[in-house]
Amino acid sequence: MKKAGILNRHLSGALAELGHGDGVLVCDAGMPIPDGPRVVDLAFRAGVPSFAEVVDGLLAELVVEGATAATEVRDANPAAAELLDGYFGEDGDLEFVSHERLKELSAGARLVVRTGEARPYANVLLRCGVFF
Repeated sequence: MKKAGILNRHLSGALAELGHGDGVLVCDAGMPIPDGPRVVDLAFRAGVPSFAEVVDGLLAELVVEGATAATEVRDANPAAAELLDGYFGEDGDLEFVSHERLKELSAGARLVVRTGEARPYANVLLRCGVFF
């Protein structure tokens, strides 16, 4: 049994299968999930777990070389925008596209992690990097 890190066996196993360039969509409870990617649904109740908690946990275990979020997050959900800027903004590794474009891109993700987040546009598509 693991004693630290991500304990959810489905999520931990899915993360172990990721490779360089693979996409991981971390999404709120309302984001439409496309057919195709593997889905780990962590949503329990509205707000649980939060987008911030899940992104923080994933970034502690993944090498991420870039991220894409919806432009609309800036006005509709400043807390999520600030969180994403804090993780990716300084290095210029955060790209913004329309929400419609983000939904299109999510179809190419290898993994979707659904949170219980109930605030709008709390979605980010992470692009996996390599540790060397």
